Amino acid sequence: MTEPNPDGRGDDPSRGAITALLLDWSHGDAEALEKLVPLVYGELKRLAERSLRRERSGHTLQPTAVVHEAFLKLVDQQRVEWKSRAHFFAIASQAMRRLLVDHARARRAEKRGGYATRVVLDEATRATPPVDLDLLALDDALDRLSSLDAGQARVVELRFFGGLTVEETAEVVGASAATVKRDWRSAKAWLFRELKGA
Repeated sequence: MTEPNPDGRGDDPSRGAITALLLDWSHGDAEALEKLVPLVYGELKRLAERSLRRERSGHTLQPTAVVHEAFLKLVDQQRVEWKSRAHFFAIASQAMRRLLVDHARARRAEKRGGYATRVVLDEATRATPPVDLDLLALDDALDRLSSLDAGQARVVELRFFGGLTVEETAEVVGASAATVKRDWRSAKAWLFRELKGA
């Protein structure tokens, strides 16, 4: 699993504006949503592009379609009390994971198991080159990891699918950055062994 690139988000002056708009939107301000869209759209598209780059060539999903579907799911979250920008992108990472996995399942069903959607997972150690794996196998492995260690599975989802930085992930899960780094390393090693065995 490659380390997510924060895309300079740490230096982004819109971070505070996004959090403020999310809070306003949570409290019923419809205009806040209109102002929020241009601030998050570009980043959601970068996340979608990064996720789609991990897939096999020739996939039919386009980043814009993924962003629109994910954003519709996010806007539909009526009962979410948005806390911060990191919280928003954490929920976005879940939505993107579900969209990509659902798409992979639908394509597999169409082809009756003809192929699997491929992504790249780096080993926790650098001794061996990256392995290709099936996105559905990764999703299943994440579900198994969640039953063993829900915290590690959440860290993988936030960092791999959501592209959150260590600090943003720590904010979402309520842990220290050191704990997130340790969980990220452990989860990558566990997933690599699990998927290599499969």
